[in-house]
Amino acid sequence: MLGFSSGLPILLVFSTLSVWLTKAGIERSTVTLFSWAGFAYAFKFLWSPLVDKVNIPFFSSMGHRRSWLLLTQLLIIFSLILTSINDPQNNIYITAVCITLVAFFSATQDIIIDAYRIESVDQKLQGSLSSTYIAGYRIGMLVGGAGSLWLASFWGAEVYEHNVWKKVYLTMSLLMLIGIFANLVSHEPNQKRIFSNKTNLHFKFFLNILISVIIFIFIYSNIDNPFTNKNLLSFLFTILKLIICFLCSSIYILILIKLKLQDRLIIKESYLNPIKNFIDRYGKLALLILLLISLYRMADVVMGVMANIFYLEKGYSISDIATYSKFFGVFATIMGGLFGGYFAMKFGTMITLFIGALIASLSNLLFAWLATTEANIKYLISVITADNISSGFAGAAFVIYLSGLTSIRFTATQYALFSSLMLFFPKLLAGYSGGWVDVVGYQTYFVTTALIGIPVLILIIYISKVAPIR
Repeated sequence: MLGFSSGLPILLVFSTLSVWLTKAGIERSTVTLFSWAGFAYAFKFLWSPLVDKVNIPFFSSMGHRRSWLLLTQLLIIFSLILTSINDPQNNIYITAVCITLVAFFSATQDIIIDAYRIESVDQKLQGSLSSTYIAGYRIGMLVGGAGSLWLASFWGAEVYEHNVWKKVYLTMSLLMLIGIFANLVSHEPNQKRIFSNKTNLHFKFFLNILISVIIFIFIYSNIDNPFTNKNLLSFLFTILKLIICFLCSSIYILILIKLKLQDRLIIKESYLNPIKNFIDRYGKLALLILLLISLYRMADVVMGVMANIFYLEKGYSISDIATYSKFFGVFATIMGGLFGGYFAMKFGTMITLFIGALIASLSNLLFAWLATTEANIKYLISVITADNISSGFAGAAFVIYLSGLTSIRFTATQYALFSSLMLFFPKLLAGYSGGWVDVVGYQTYFVTTALIGIPVLILIIYISKVAPIR
């Protein structure tokens, strides 16, 4: 049930939103840029120390994890209601802000549930627990994806009308009550916690982090890209912009420390200690492990951003997408996730991780083939089924791997850091996928996303020989 609560909002930020925006007449390149709302998931490690170290005064009788969880679930509902009220045709910027809020609170919920899951059982049972969590997660995605599109189709979304999508997002906000119910009937993990006695300093640091993010966004928005019509140069220039923005945000924090306006110990306790713990355990191999984490889901995520737009442009209806991609596809993903959990317990994490990376990349080649054919429901079902089984298998393998890397001393912070790293580069590249397709076409695009998986396979082979996780 907690997996359901995690899975429900994510497609409302990505997949369902892309259909809404496409039907609203928003340009393809703008629609894919909305995938950058996913950076909330990529940067969630910045506020994960708050979740670990700071106790919430209200709801405190529920326990640390559950009180944080209830707060974020209520805020997700609030953000979905705000999103439903605004029409992107009238103000696309307000829609962007509302969706970013949904992503932010959804990412925070994921921090808490991941920590809850890891703290609940030992490593031997993480495979089965991860599989059932992913099953719930995919059912949540089923409801947020297929369910929302079915409702939109039923209420007449083929011809754009804002009221249709308003009702869809309001309905989805009500379904978040399932996650709240699950939280209320669950039990707090039996873990001894040492809360920080510097709560005000933690919140002050969090506010400074928010200010640094605002500085990041302001500088990024005011550096014009001179290569807008050249996709590769535009991407490279964006990397340079990001580096400049990171440096400026970091300089702001360093100035605060230098002026003694920010406590240095809070930074050490919140970020440096969890990172040091990881490096101490894995030594020089830590960098390669982090590289593997950052690349593992690249092929899957970059391809997935364009999937719904591809289906619509191939001539498939919203109801087709809802039925075959979001409904049957989710059951295929659940099946893949259960296979992944079984393989991990039977053959070990690293072998499962390799197989997951291999089949996830190969499935992208099926989309390259689909791009060359006429619209055919049987072809669509076959490709979606194969893709979702491979995605579910790879997802389960990766969750188990990350859980094994995490120290129980820094559960929320380390897992948030790993999962944030997992999403950062894929989301960055995915934001350019619309322009990428404009230049090379769908077939070449899908083939290229498959080739991205080759370095991942090489890394897994090397790491499995040096530092395997069983």
